[in-house]
Amino acid sequence: MRTVATALAVLFSSTALAAGTVGPAAADSSTALSISSYGDIAVDGVHKRVYISDPAGNKVVVTDYAGKLVATVPDLSGVRDLAITPDSRTVYAAVPGEDAVVAIETSTSTAAARYSTGENTDPQTLAVAGGRVWFMYGQQPSHHLGSFDPAQSTPEMVLDQLPDLGFYDAPELESAGSTLVIGIHGTWSGLAVYDVSSGTPVLRKQGMPAEAANYMNDFALSADAKQIVAASGESPYAATAINTDDLSRTGGYPVEAGNPNSAAIAPDGTIALSTFSWYDKDIFIFKPGAKTPYRTYTYDLNTSGGDTIAGQGLTWAPDGSKLFAIASGNSGTYLRVLDNATRYPVKASVSAPAKATRGKKLSATGKLTSDKSFPAGSTVTITRTDIDSPKGKSLGTKTVSSSGTFSFTDVPPAGGNVTYTAQYGGDATHAPASGKDTVAVSRTATSLTLNHNGSLYSYGTDVSFTTHLGSTYKNRTVELWVNPFGSDKPNKLVKTGKVNSKGNLSTTVDMTRDTTVTAVFAGDARSASKTVKATAYAKVKVSTSVSKQYKTAKIGSTSYAYFHKKTNPVFTTTMTYYKNRSHRLNLEIYYQGKWYDAGSQYFKLGTNGKSVVTLTGTHDTGYRMRMRASYINGSSGDNVNSTTYGAWKYFYFTK
Repeated sequence: MRTVATALAVLFSSTALAAGTVGPAAADSSTALSISSYGDIAVDGVHKRVYISDPAGNKVVVTDYAGKLVATVPDLSGVRDLAITPDSRTVYAAVPGEDAVVAIETSTSTAAARYSTGENTDPQTLAVAGGRVWFMYGQQPSHHLGSFDPAQSTPEMVLDQLPDLGFYDAPELESAGSTLVIGIHGTWSGLAVYDVSSGTPVLRKQGMPAEAANYMNDFALSADAKQIVAASGESPYAATAINTDDLSRTGGYPVEAGNPNSAAIAPDGTIALSTFSWYDKDIFIFKPGAKTPYRTYTYDLNTSGGDTIAGQGLTWAPDGSKLFAIASGNSGTYLRVLDNATRYPVKASVSAPAKATRGKKLSATGKLTSDKSFPAGSTVTITRTDIDSPKGKSLGTKTVSSSGTFSFTDVPPAGGNVTYTAQYGGDATHAPASGKDTVAVSRTATSLTLNHNGSLYSYGTDVSFTTHLGSTYKNRTVELWVNPFGSDKPNKLVKTGKVNSKGNLSTTVDMTRDTTVTAVFAGDARSASKTVKATAYAKVKVSTSVSKQYKTAKIGSTSYAYFHKKTNPVFTTTMTYYKNRSHRLNLEIYYQGKWYDAGSQYFKLGTNGKSVVTLTGTHDTGYRMRMRASYINGSSGDNVNSTTYGAWKYFYFTK
């Protein structure tokens, strides 16, 4: 059961809300709970703690208002219902497995006392009313009402305070002040209202409006004990508003997606309802007496945080600032925390020109939209965020018209993306909201160059890349990034610094691969950002040696390796290694004063960067031949270097 706040809490809540909320609305949140089942929920408004019972886990978990676990109260066999005292000092837990009610001190979140309710009493539900702890006990199908005064040094258990109430499930208890309401769930539902100020329940009214008599899943009692909202089977789908004095129907709260399974009433009378809905809206928020909800919440199927709200899974913070919901889905059970649920949602928008000129006036408009009109004199705070004011600079407040519109002008001192934000602080009936729009404000074009674009270098050459920055307003810092070709070498920031008096900044690159160098100028308030790139290219190292020849001699001015025709020449190629790299061997033959292509083939390099190829077959004598190894960009298995041709190796066959 969820004990409602006292009249003092109502007054405090009203006062706090009237003061408004400064700043943007806190974001709704969802946090996974370390529980295996759900029993009940209670909120401690003094210490900002949420208590959730886990019957299967035999424990109560305690979280902060964001759902973060702060404590666990263990060894509570089958713990079910929870009830918190009006002063938030104690949470009482019904522990049927121990035939006891356990008192948990909220200051320490620990079990402070155990009150035995008697052998085989099996207490299930409970409430705090009239200074006593009331509990339903007994086993199916017999249930009874008992109570005790925790202020007594040795509390006396008073049992059988009402006749056997029967029914399959233990009746639900709700309380406010000295009013105790007993609700029967199930196919036939009923309510009974008691005055327990004397310590003995005195029946005030018993019954149930016909509209709520079928399948009541939950009910809530208002802080002033004057209204009950029953989450029942009224058709079409709706919760029933009931007058506590005579249990007559005073209205209904229609929902869209099935019978309500949980109800909660905030201190200001706002009603929260939930339905067990896989594909439709899950939570509905109504103002008292309204026919349509002013807020709804929908949680999609299979999304993290749960997609259905547990039965009896809603409760408000004592000051009405937050609504807590227990949600379940495929990924577990979650505590959803809904901020400002008692206040009408507000949408704030800003419309500014897409482009503007720095130093010249621009005009912008905005609008606040809500289902409830805004109080006269409502204002929004305008903030400008730009390069010179990254944390924002206030431009003052603007009054909102009766239709929610406002306007403002500004002379942007800085160029680039300038964001204008309108922030509404909220009021007693409206949640905070903010909206923004971004303007592209002009800046002077910046001159930035980078040398060596398209240049080709031998493998391993140290190359100095220099960027030159032209005139700027203030910023003289440039970044230099080096990105060698190949997925194994990431783009890396190698230098950040101010350019020298000539506007230059340099970095040296060891050209072992094709490489892209990027110079980045971030811009400043008056100078536009600029990025330039230069891609330079690197050859590979390649050499080929010949072996098995019987002599070396010159033909003309060229040295030839001489082989007997029965000897197979061996060509050993050494090349810069890269994974899966191959080299190409080209064979040419000299005939009648010209060299002719005699074929080519690719051979894979070993991990040591070497390849050994033997030229086999029948070798014709009297012909001059030559062989060379080459790296061909793309065809050699990669593209991290530029095409490189090795030196020709000349050879000749004799008898």
